[in-house]
Amino acid sequence: MEQNINQYINGELITRMKTFLLYIATALAEIVGCYLPYLWLREDRSIWLLIPAAISLAAFAWLLTMHETAAGRVYAAYGGVYIGMAILWLWGVDGIRPTQWDIAGALIALAGMGIIMFQPR
Repeated sequence: MEQNINQYINGELITRMKTFLLYIATALAEIVGCYLPYLWLREDRSIWLLIPAAISLAAFAWLLTMHETAAGRVYAAYGGVYIGMAILWLWGVDGIRPTQWDIAGALIALAGMGIIMFQPR
């Protein structure tokens, strides 16, 4: 039994953490890539923001290819992480405190991501 626990901790748990961290990096790249043009278009910021925005969106596309499972499953599960990261962005960057409904929705979306990505194979 102890060996099974150690195998889980050393193998599957590490893989799951890497997957989740990769989703977070992917979401941040997409959010930044979309937020910077927003600043240019809506907040009258410099057009030069489009350069890091393009780089960020290219990184987003590249990061999506690094996932090890079928693309459709990756995109479906990624949506849950994106929702959670967007709510954190709303709070941390925009300075708008999420409502209970925002938090509940994000938790449901993250639960959906977990079900999709970490199903038995």
